Amino acid sequence: MNKIDKLKQIIDKSNDIVFFSGAGISTLSGIKDFRSKDGLYNMKYKYNPETILSSQFFYNNPKEFYIFYKDKLNCLDIEPNIVHKYFYNLEKEGKLRSIFTQNIDGLHTKAGNKKVYELHGSIYRNHCIKCNKFYDAEYVFNSKDLPLCKCGGLIKPDVVLYGEMLNSEIYSKAEYDISHCETLIVAGSSLTVYPAAGMIRLFRGKNLIIINRDKTDFDSIATLVINDDLKNVFKQLNIE
Repeated sequence: MNKIDKLKQIIDKSNDIVFFSGAGISTLSGIKDFRSKDGLYNMKYKYNPETILSSQFFYNNPKEFYIFYKDKLNCLDIEPNIVHKYFYNLEKEGKLRSIFTQNIDGLHTKAGNKKVYELHGSIYRNHCIKCNKFYDAEYVFNSKDLPLCKCGGLIKPDVVLYGEMLNSEIYSKAEYDISHCETLIVAGSSLTVYPAAGMIRLFRGKNLIIINRDKTDFDSIATLVINDDLKNVFKQLNIE
């Protein structure tokens, strides 16, 4: 039995699946990732992208932060791809417990999934740091210079910047679901970003599946590892 057939068999027999979604899912829709050789962290800017995407930089240099943020993280016109649609179908079938994603693009929700937990936040939620009024992503990305609240306060995107903690409620939900599900599918993640990646070690179920272009440090504990292009893998699952 080849790996794709084994993957199909595991999914067919599983009725309690959790999906852990990494940046490789979004790149299929045309969004640049961060750490690959062509990713955002390897581009040349006035400031290092990792520095720009830090909490300290946001508060000290909001204008420079938003120049980068609006230019590189605006994915309002991006559409879900074959992988997003596959996991939407799994949820419709009642086989998917939840999705935990490291992505901030909202594409799983756009695809129709309801049980999506965004570990690193979302560009679609924004709040004034002064009065906490909510603003949508369109307001932020279409604003001139700095997006400001009606009260005059600076608006901050609900994305987890370097130096900030993950949302404790979402993190706890991820810990519970990952440690109690039957099958955990990890796709498109190098599993190098902590603390999110460390949650994989909490899995106590039957099937740990890792699908990624490159090898990860967790491959040795997986039931099934597929090192291939995600589009190729999911096309073979016949779910377009």
